[in-house]
Amino acid sequence: MTIQTPAFLSAKRSSRSLRGAVGAAAIAAALAMGPIHATPVFAEAAPASFADLAQKVSPSVVMITTSMTVSTPTQNNPMFPEGSPFDDLFRDFGFPDQGQQSPSKPHHSKALGSGFVISEDGYIVTNNHVIENADDISVAFFDGTTKTAKLVGTDPKTDIALLKVETDKPLPHVPFGDSDKMRVGDWVMAMGNPLGQNFSASAGIVSARNRELSGTYDDYIQTDAAINRGNSGGPLFDMNGEVIGVNTAILSPNGGSIGIGFSMASNVVQNVVSQLKEYGETRRGWLGVQIQDVSSDMSEALNLSSTKGALVSDVPDGPAKDAGMKSGDVIVKFDGGEVTDTRDLVRRVARAPIGQKVQVVVLRDGKEQTLMVTLGRRETSEAQPIPAAAQAPDETSDTVLGMTIQPLDDDLRGQLDLSSDAKGLVIGDIDEESDAFDKGLRPGDVIAQAGQEDVTTVAELQDRIKKATDEGRKSILLLIRREGAPRFVALPVK
Repeated sequence: MTIQTPAFLSAKRSSRSLRGAVGAAAIAAALAMGPIHATPVFAEAAPASFADLAQKVSPSVVMITTSMTVSTPTQNNPMFPEGSPFDDLFRDFGFPDQGQQSPSKPHHSKALGSGFVISEDGYIVTNNHVIENADDISVAFFDGTTKTAKLVGTDPKTDIALLKVETDKPLPHVPFGDSDKMRVGDWVMAMGNPLGQNFSASAGIVSARNRELSGTYDDYIQTDAAINRGNSGGPLFDMNGEVIGVNTAILSPNGGSIGIGFSMASNVVQNVVSQLKEYGETRRGWLGVQIQDVSSDMSEALNLSSTKGALVSDVPDGPAKDAGMKSGDVIVKFDGGEVTDTRDLVRRVARAPIGQKVQVVVLRDGKEQTLMVTLGRRETSEAQPIPAAAQAPDETSDTVLGMTIQPLDDDLRGQLDLSSDAKGLVIGDIDEESDAFDKGLRPGDVIAQAGQEDVTTVAELQDRIKKATDEGRKSILLLIRREGAPRFVALPVK
């Protein structure tokens, strides 16, 4: 089973079987209760036809043909046994040695895709992988005319590209709709050029929302409307003729549609397109934190009421640090909206305008605090490592919670390739039957914090564990650094 995108990604097959039996006595008891009155479900009636919709939007859909020059080596010279007299013969006539390839010969390669016009002056949206590395881009319209397009900008992270054609008359175009309003079960129609069959329409429903394939900013609408090769870059319409997605990928064992297609949500696409149109590139907001999801055991260790939010594991130099954010904070609101998890936060930050102050609400020590953060630009900002504190005093190793640990010294810092002023406790050995091992801790990991406080000695770690136990907590939150990368782990206290 593969996901068809610019590169084919392997996906595991899964199947589940559901079995059960109902005894005769249970059936009799159910019948004795009398008739069951179902609550009526009101749903929008299925359309009698999609013909009016197809006729309305077809003039805005285009076929995109690209050409590029590629070089492929010519066929290898014939192979003969080593030492054969033919070796010298072929070498005398200028053939390469056996196993070598002749010089490459350039040739033209063509590819087909889809797109749609979003403005009367000729802006066209498609997928990045449709036009990637193209030398020439040609756009064919529904009325048979063909125009050469120029590339305005691309965003590989969302696989979106913006093109522009010159026109002396207004072009038929379609508006974007609000993808957030789409519900599972809503009718949709896909249009494009599948397998070279120009201007084809297929209909189905929204099968799922908020799908993620492989990208940081993925927000796909899943649909069972037939999407095949060549549909890439084409529009997914709602019943009002508004674009609520850009057809991008399919999940398939054979490269053809099996009813699992993915369209990048229009609310993501609109933001990308507006930036490409204005700047020729994306300009995403940058908060400057490393984050991770809040698990149930982390929630308990932090005394939180839910697992919503994004746990800050590191705050390098940047906007968040300047605003006073700290490692261990849980971001619960961003710019007025509640944060459900790390994925939600990344999307919200990316859509926010750079250079402007936004409100970020964090939970710290069980209380909400509001920070005003001036966002940077993700594409140009680079996080700097947090300077480590002073060297920890020497101490013998000890075993805590199934881990043999000892303070960092100069020898250990050298072995672990750490800075000379790095601090914490290094794990030397670990019981494979312990909770620590089950949580993913391994020898060489450095415990930098316990209970959201720095630890430099074994005694300090034991004190933090005792404090958590005395407070009735089931686990303690540890900040672990592995090859410089931080993450929080909630470790059961036993």
